[in-house]
Amino acid sequence: MCGRYRLSRRKQIVEEYFASASGEEEWSPRYNIAPTQSVPVIRQNPKEPIRELSLVRWGLIPSWAKDSSAAANMINARSETAATKPAFRDVLKSHRCLIPADGFYEWQRTGKTKQPYCFEIGEGTLFAFAGIWDRWKGPSGNIVETCSILTTTPNAVTSTVHDRMPVILDPDNYDLWLDPGMRDVSAASELLKPCDARLMRCYPISTRINHVANDDEECSAPIELAQIQNRLF
Repeated sequence: MCGRYRLSRRKQIVEEYFASASGEEEWSPRYNIAPTQSVPVIRQNPKEPIRELSLVRWGLIPSWAKDSSAAANMINARSETAATKPAFRDVLKSHRCLIPADGFYEWQRTGKTKQPYCFEIGEGTLFAFAGIWDRWKGPSGNIVETCSILTTTPNAVTSTVHDRMPVILDPDNYDLWLDPGMRDVSAASELLKPCDARLMRCYPISTRINHVANDDEECSAPIELAQIQNRLF
């Protein structure tokens, strides 16, 4: 799964990297993005070939849902079954997006403790999770846009820590993934594969990441595991 991630670039850099049009939403570098928070997504304008950056809430609320209670449980969608699940199958066909990031976190259980790790492409380059989004109308008429990150089986780097990983799309597939005219679910699902492990690295980080209130560079700073072990004795 993917329950926390990092996007430490400024909005202008994100827009330039993904060749997206500037939106009105503001974005400051974040190091500890958590579920139900607003996150940037890149979507294709359905009427013209323009990518647009906007903010949506992380945690999918299906358009047909009676309330928003399921959002916290829909931060991820399994790529192997998304095409058959009522909450995901229609949006996989027509509401796909890129979710920019430059790192994500997973925890490895060791006895009674969990050690967090940061995963990066290269030395922290920008990349995009494969995302899906939906638009929900609340009881009071308010419109809420939400998203979910698709996950897949782990590669050789992530498997040492966790049994799932987020889908990191190949940049060559961005246009196809975003294309609103591409409604073939089978073709979309073919893009949902583990990232090449040779492009990735991971390293242990401080348990500061465990607390949502902590949101600074120290959250993803490398540490020596010996530092933790020494505190236990």
